[in-house]
Amino acid sequence: MDDYQHVKALHYSLPAFSPVLPTSLLPFVAALFLLPTFALAFYFSTLPKDKFTLREPLVALLASTLGGFGVVALFCSVGVYV
Repeated sequence: MDDYQHVKALHYSLPAFSPVLPTSLLPFVAALFLLPTFALAFYFSTLPKDKFTLREPLVALLASTLGGFGVVALFCSVGVYV
């Protein structure tokens, strides 16, 4: 039980969490990530259908990554902390 009391005291002595990026900037971060996602999705849909091209997976990977981070930033900006 002594270990629990020690951990509890340590927990209460630590400072509160403060994010690196202020929450007031999250809507702008969401827009910064989501707008290129839509542009890349349009670009991906207009790519010529080449055989064994490396452009398609790279564009899709970049759009998916930007979209994922953009959606998380958008959720956090409206108060749904995921």
